[in-house]
Amino acid sequence: MKIFYGWRIAAAACSLQFILSAFLTQSFGAYVAILAYEEGWSKTALSGAAAMQSVEAAIIGPALGWIIDRFGSQNMVRLGVVFFGSGFLLFSQIETLLGFYISSVLMAIGASMTGYFPLSVCLIQWFERYRARALSIMSMGIALGGLAVPLVALSIQNFGWRTTALVSGVLALMMGIPLAGFIKSRPADMGLTVDGEPKPLLQESNNTNVSGFIQVEFTARQALKTSAFWLLGLGHGFALLVVTAVNVHAITHLKEGLGYSVAQASLAILLMTVAQLGGVLLGAAIGDTFEKRKVAAMCMLLHAMGLLMLTYATHPLEIAAFAIFHGVAWGLRGPFMQAIRADYFGRNSIGMILGLSAAIIAFGQIAGPLVAGVLADMTGDYKTGFTILALIAASGSVLFLLARKPAY
Repeated sequence: MKIFYGWRIAAAACSLQFILSAFLTQSFGAYVAILAYEEGWSKTALSGAAAMQSVEAAIIGPALGWIIDRFGSQNMVRLGVVFFGSGFLLFSQIETLLGFYISSVLMAIGASMTGYFPLSVCLIQWFERYRARALSIMSMGIALGGLAVPLVALSIQNFGWRTTALVSGVLALMMGIPLAGFIKSRPADMGLTVDGEPKPLLQESNNTNVSGFIQVEFTARQALKTSAFWLLGLGHGFALLVVTAVNVHAITHLKEGLGYSVAQASLAILLMTVAQLGGVLLGAAIGDTFEKRKVAAMCMLLHAMGLLMLTYATHPLEIAAFAIFHGVAWGLRGPFMQAIRADYFGRNSIGMILGLSAAIIAFGQIAGPLVAGVLADMTGDYKTGFTILALIAASGSVLFLLARKPAY
């Protein structure tokens, strides 16, 4: 039996997400911990690099959405791989904080053009009935990338962060460019149909999906007028307050606040990643069955509980509880964010809608690391910053409960 090409795209997207996650998203905290020690740069300054990455995403998100809606994802993904790999090559040669910022922005531009946003738009175009499953498969790459964090930390410890960054850039280019070739923007480009269904099922109505339900297509302007668009954006942003703060500062907190080595701290990230992978697999199993906004609301509470466990941990079991709660919440909730928007607003303008959403949720990506870093410099530890972020994340569960599907 011939495999529907959409699943090949999902596999390629999973592999690309693995590259971004293994080399940058989940390993960035290891670089932060080492640079803070070796270069003496403050947590606020290092957090600023993470914030700049998010500012970049907010600025170019709508533009990327417009480009994807009109020209597709493939060439953008390929160019993004080049930016991403080149950013790491530059990072391996930096001598100043400014150089660190420039390389971080270059990597961030590459990640934006190659990562979750364009790949999600592509999969949304290819899938309707199995949308949450396809997006969950892609998100497995993020989780699997976390499994490489101990290897990155070990490489930094044994060979230095410069060599590790250089090798990461070379590998990203060698693996990413061929994978980008699998990305095709729409099934019609290959003479195929959404979900691989027979064409007659898709030709009854422009607004009828493969399940037989009416799918109303919103323009970006119409989506902006709905409360659901803003509630989903704010809820997503509240979640990323925790996700980005953990990615940037968890290893440093475990090292400086709790007395573990970078290698030991990376094991907690490894456990978190295993839990995240479990959450992704759970989402693939139930994502097209249960109401996604209610699942997302539950995940917000798990994010908050996990961060509080990490903040006040006095025993390794509490660190393990953090890793499990936060990991499962991230893996389960993450793919649902784009799936909910596609369910609510349709496919025709989904690139622009997701791009505008990226501009909203970027506040969480920016504020999470900055709040944690600034307050840690002011107070001497992460307790105040992490506690504030956890409480805000918990309140985000209400936003998802209120974000009902809009009427046209």
